[in-house]
Amino acid sequence: MQSAWSSVLWFAAVIALIPLALWLLKRSPMLGGGLARPGTPRPVAVLPLSSQHKLVTVEVGLGEERLWLVLGVSPQGLHTLHTMVPQAPATDAAPPPPAAAFAQLLGRLRGLGSGDGAGTGAGHGPKHGPEHGAGGHAR
Repeated sequence: MQSAWSSVLWFAAVIALIPLALWLLKRSPMLGGGLARPGTPRPVAVLPLSSQHKLVTVEVGLGEERLWLVLGVSPQGLHTLHTMVPQAPATDAAPPPPAAAFAQLLGRLRGLGSGDGAGTGAGHGPKHGPEHGAGGHAR
């Protein structure tokens, strides 16, 4: 009986290892997976235009023969829209992430209200009383 259970467990282990082995083979650079080989098309940028249409920039070629192809992708097929030499990577400073921009804006807004409350919220809000027009209507 012990031999039967042992055989079943080994069979289950081998079956479970098959997807793992396939996953490793797919990502192994030695066997053609993982990194792309030199000269294979490489996507540079993708701009979705609608749910079914995209504008794709693809780099093809090697060395001095490299080109960027601007392709229109639709359900009907691919269309080459433009061919150009590869552009240099942008060295301009990237715009700040939205969280940093929001923090900066929040800091400026808190700086505007720094009066009696010193940013704690005291003294802010609607003003009430006769001097602020909370009394009757002016006629």
